[in-house]
Amino acid sequence: MNTETFFAQTYAEARGKFLAAAEAAELDVETHAHPLLGRDGETLAMDVVRDGPADASRLLIVSSACHGVEGFCGSGIQVGLLGDAAWRASAHDAGVAVLYLHALNPYGFSWWRRTTHENVDLNRNFHDFSRPLPANPGYDELAGLLVPPTWPPSPEVVMRIGQFVQQRGMEALQAAVSGGQYEHPEGLFYGGRNPTWSHVTLRHVLQQHGRRAARLGWIDLHTGLGPMGVGERIFACHDDAAALARARAWWGDGVTSIYDGSSSSAMLTGLMWNVAYEECPQAEYTGIALEYGTLPIMQMIEALRADQWVENHPEAPAEQQAQIKRQTRDAFYIDTPEWKQQVWDQAHDAAGAAVRGLAG
Repeated sequence: MNTETFFAQTYAEARGKFLAAAEAAELDVETHAHPLLGRDGETLAMDVVRDGPADASRLLIVSSACHGVEGFCGSGIQVGLLGDAAWRASAHDAGVAVLYLHALNPYGFSWWRRTTHENVDLNRNFHDFSRPLPANPGYDELAGLLVPPTWPPSPEVVMRIGQFVQQRGMEALQAAVSGGQYEHPEGLFYGGRNPTWSHVTLRHVLQQHGRRAARLGWIDLHTGLGPMGVGERIFACHDDAAALARARAWWGDGVTSIYDGSSSSAMLTGLMWNVAYEECPQAEYTGIALEYGTLPIMQMIEALRADQWVENHPEAPAEQQAQIKRQTRDAFYIDTPEWKQQVWDQAHDAAGAAVRGLAG
């Protein structure tokens, strides 16, 4: 098995590989077309493949590209799983149907952005928007520094962010920047004021595929946090002791949690997996975000700041735009055979553990 062949260099190539893998597995593809086109004029879509009967009582979701550009990793893993006959047979034998959600955020995947076409972080967008949204005073304080008027940032901007870290610590900066904010639509980690296209489409998919399941597992594939190539298994449920115990029984005692501070992630708002409780309330739900490390966190934040700046400044020179976009992709996708093998091995292990957990 040549792991590197699972992965792609563009969204269009990734989607092509996913569709081909589904066809080779003789599985139907349910396509939800996005209203916009991709960077190369290609069709954008959330593609859904179900491997298993519609009435299966045990369902495992494997999803990619919640944060668009992170889809290079997630798509490769999905392609690998679809092509793994032994893995598929193990799920069938255990009575577990597998639902592949390819490119939750196809726009960001194609355009090498973490956000949707609405500039929204999909994993901060799951709120009841008829109610007041969370405040993030830390982000409010830093907003003009994080996405400054010029890029590269001026020495004063660099100094002031350095002072913030020196006075309050790196964890405070990460929490302020990444926790989610709802007041700066041209800023980072913006959660939006309405449900995005991806949000609405995901709900429809879960309504169709998730409401017959008595037990529901979810592995949502991410990149960008932690040591390079290491897949942190982050608890992705409500702050519930029984669910955490299940997650650790399935995926090991190393499962971390944002609730107790053991995760490399800060405490977040508007998380996507909340939708599992809302659209599949009959199911016992157990999920993780499988988060693969790429670059040190300050380099990752720097890439996102530059990407947002260039998004806000379409008049920027073409050469600068291209350099920043490439930097963004490289911050979330380590394009080496070694890294791809690492992420595949860990994902394959996690998928097998999920099947055993659901069947148990």
